[in-house]
Amino acid sequence: MKVLYAIQGTGNGHLSRARDVIPALQKKNIELDLLVSGTQADIQIPYPVKFQLRGWSFIFGKKGGVDMWRTYVRTNSSRLQKEIRSIPVQDYDLVINDFEPVSAWACKLRHRQCVSLSHQAAVLAPNAPKPKKTDPLGRLILSKYAPTTTQYGFHFKKYDDKIYTPIIRQEIRDTTRTIGNHYTVYLPSYSDEKILQVLSSIKNCYWEVFSKHNDTKFFWKNITIRPIDNGAFINSMASSKGVLCGAGFETPAEALHMQKKLMVIPMKGQYEQQCNAAALKEMGVPVIKSLKMKHVDKIRNWIDSENHLDIHYPDITEQIIDQVLQEAKIGQIGEFS
Repeated sequence: MKVLYAIQGTGNGHLSRARDVIPALQKKNIELDLLVSGTQADIQIPYPVKFQLRGWSFIFGKKGGVDMWRTYVRTNSSRLQKEIRSIPVQDYDLVINDFEPVSAWACKLRHRQCVSLSHQAAVLAPNAPKPKKTDPLGRLILSKYAPTTTQYGFHFKKYDDKIYTPIIRQEIRDTTRTIGNHYTVYLPSYSDEKILQVLSSIKNCYWEVFSKHNDTKFFWKNITIRPIDNGAFINSMASSKGVLCGAGFETPAEALHMQKKLMVIPMKGQYEQQCNAAALKEMGVPVIKSLKMKHVDKIRNWIDSENHLDIHYPDITEQIIDQVLQEAKIGQIGEFS
């Protein structure tokens, strides 16, 4: 069986998960090629990538949301269409897709099977938690961005038969956990200036902030700002008192698995993160709407609290891969009509 594994390269979560999915696929009796599209990722996968594309990326802003203008400016329609036509999906028996739009649309145009193995597939599932405030446009974008024929999803809880608990990186599983004197912060959609303004007002608390907007480490009052580095970030989380981050998927899941206190701030105008926040809130994780001075008391209350969730996510990566490949072989995975 010849398989193409296509990975979204915007943000770090998809590539982090791929670092565990790829070796699980390599153990099987298949011929495997990799495709990565998108920008703004801060980590790499240590495997040869056959197709490296610019894709269709959402650009993080600095005020708590996606920078829609920069996203629009960087979306070159003719270039994107050329990339879609360039991928020979017809040469593969199966395309496994982690929210990657180029291969997904190539499969749709050529009526080839395309299997979603992503968090987004779980977010869209009927039984997964949704925010109280509806967002038809956000849901539409999420559902049409990378269309697939069959969906296998990852979420904080198993909400359905084809929804699995998160793939926790082996690096996280192998890391020794301690409780230090700092809180780890990852809020890529906020500027360093905004983070410094709000968090410096909370005294007797030390923050380690990993910044997407700064290449140099520096200290200011009770805050360390440092560029994103995979190993440093893991060590910081593992030795932290808690984690303050966006309502993405991988970082909150890893914090929960590490038994760390967690508070999340969903990105504005980002339907997936609003859904994640709804799920985490159901589980008892505190959620604040934005990083503003009016929410400082809620952050202080979280700091003063000793509550954390007793969660352990089992390592089921190979079981999931076995199910996907087995169902593909026996024809349970359909094609685009």
